[in-house]
Amino acid sequence: MTSLDAALDAELGRERDYHEVCREAMAAMVAGAAEHVVTGADVSASGADAEALGYTLRSRAKEMGELAQTPLFFGRLDFAGTAAAGEHRGRRYHIGRRRITTDLAAPPLVVDWRAPISRAFYRASARDPQGVAVRRRFGWAPWSAGAAEDLTSLEDEHLDARPAPGASAPGTPGAPGTILTGELGRPRVGPMRDIVATIQPEQDDLVRRDLTASICVQGAPGTGKTAVGLHRAAYLLYTHPQRLQRGGLLIVGPNRAFLHYIAEVLPALGETGIRQATIDDEVGRHPIRARDEPAAEVVKHDARMAGVLRRALYARIAAPGEPVAVPDGSYRRRIALEELAEIVERVRVEDTPYQVGRERVRARAVAVLQRQAERNSGPPTGDWLRRMGRSKAVGGFVDRCWPQAGPEQVLAGILADPDALAAAADGILTADEQRAIGWAKPPRSWRGARWSAADLVLLDEVAGLIERPAGYGHVVIDEAQDLSPMQCRALARRIGFGSVTVLGDLAQGTTPWSARTWPELLAHLGRPDAEVAPLTVGFRVPAVIVALANRLLASLDVDVPAARSLREDGALTVHEVADPVAATVGAVRAALAHEGSIGVIADGAGTEPLRAALAEAGIATGTADTPDPTGAVRVTVLPATLAKGLEYDHVVAVEPAAIVAAEARGAGRLYVVLTRAVSRLDIVHSRPLPDVLRAAVG
Repeated sequence: MTSLDAALDAELGRERDYHEVCREAMAAMVAGAAEHVVTGADVSASGADAEALGYTLRSRAKEMGELAQTPLFFGRLDFAGTAAAGEHRGRRYHIGRRRITTDLAAPPLVVDWRAPISRAFYRASARDPQGVAVRRRFGWAPWSAGAAEDLTSLEDEHLDARPAPGASAPGTPGAPGTILTGELGRPRVGPMRDIVATIQPEQDDLVRRDLTASICVQGAPGTGKTAVGLHRAAYLLYTHPQRLQRGGLLIVGPNRAFLHYIAEVLPALGETGIRQATIDDEVGRHPIRARDEPAAEVVKHDARMAGVLRRALYARIAAPGEPVAVPDGSYRRRIALEELAEIVERVRVEDTPYQVGRERVRARAVAVLQRQAERNSGPPTGDWLRRMGRSKAVGGFVDRCWPQAGPEQVLAGILADPDALAAAADGILTADEQRAIGWAKPPRSWRGARWSAADLVLLDEVAGLIERPAGYGHVVIDEAQDLSPMQCRALARRIGFGSVTVLGDLAQGTTPWSARTWPELLAHLGRPDAEVAPLTVGFRVPAVIVALANRLLASLDVDVPAARSLREDGALTVHEVADPVAATVGAVRAALAHEGSIGVIADGAGTEPLRAALAEAGIATGTADTPDPTGAVRVTVLPATLAKGLEYDHVVAVEPAAIVAAEARGAGRLYVVLTRAVSRLDIVHSRPLPDVLRAAVG
């Protein structure tokens, strides 16, 4: 053993010992949180205060008990002993997923990655050391739960050392060290990894934007846009806990498989209790029991439907037909017909939610009666005002002129009645579009309606017109390019007065209504001025695969910059075969000789024959909807429609021509499929490859 090896072993030993100290402190923090729940119950306070204190302590204990088992630190900062380090001069900080301390008043053993001081870990470089002398990265065994012996390596970058002429400066973006490179290329088995140890400066800048900032991240495949969104959520919760606990934080994903995939990231960052949902979850007033024809689906997702629904709802308002007379002791209070008509018309033009308008009509009618009473006998009591508002005469007037309305009644009213639909859609939808969305066999009443997924979005629109919902403090939307204008409007209501982080890639648009430009989509989300920030440099997908995918961009009719990758490893093979099913089995067998996960992706009709052939060959497979967090089942067979947002070490893409032909935006779907591979990509086909792909593989 060389003296250098001995010194490294000694240093690893010291860091392992330090990790054990941190582990003991962390265990004490968890135990202390549980103990505080018990002792807090004996604190003398008012009922409300005691309840609030108990809730806080229980929440804290629950949060601490649910923390993921991971290494407690991944990096270290050694600040220089010079004035450039400021108040941190000569100090050392270990950086981890959450703060660890033996005492709140004592310096922390581990600093939370979201703390201001930790920013230098991601941003410091030889050109801008930010007072840092040495940045240390730790190498942990894959999927370590934090056992000290899993700390296997460390790597130091001396940022205060000037490079020799012509040499790369240590710590500069684009020149990751061996530990960072290894972490970026780690096999993908189980749920999505958090990237907290590997955040790059441009990603860190987006993660740490202020809570009030709404941003849109246009991210090419492998640039970490999803991880940026999740880490931004964790950062905002750390930085603005009270504001976000009041309003809540929502993460919206494209499908259930994607939510399973990201499920472990936020707990690993020390955050629990965040709502993660699909758009269908958010608008799911009823089970989905009907399926629209494609033509109807396209119309229902069109932004013009918002105008149709508004017109249908407010068409229920009618002018009063008679004056109001309210008995009041020996008096008979009257409101003239002209005065009632003026009340209704003034409220109509105020553009308030429908239910608010209804109550304003009632309140203003009562205000007329109040003025009459004041002239006769002085100011009336609050009880008198409530009695007038509940009177049969006033209630009847309100019900006739501004009747109660429910979303189901309004939507069913136009879908089941061609004349009502024609009135609401006049000048907005064509006759063919009206016929496409109308019900061919209307139910006897709206209570018997069978709603489609698109209908639920329309019901949400009407519900938002009736009563404005409370918004979240912040919303993160992933794969946003596939949202329809009406789905965007549904999410805009949930954003409310909060902010949003939009994540997506226009090149991966696959729905008939996928956005072609970000300003268009952001306008539907109610944030037209949100900054669009591109991420084009990737670490996940190897350069050879990115180059192939880039050849498809010209056929996608979107204006996005080509991606580039810093990974020069990886492999791409193309197999033209007579029997693609048998060839896929062979490709999977060969892939099993390598470490990591394997995704077999085909068009929807092609997955079952592949799954059956693999089972006959004795190869166990899983599905994207039911991921195996242990990684014991390494092969996943999935349709191309579920591949978005997922990643596998080895991808076998079967019959690209069938994937393209399966849907109108099939070229975009193929772009998604090809970029799911993080190490190796096999293309297996018997049908001719799509023209663009054929030219690329030569």
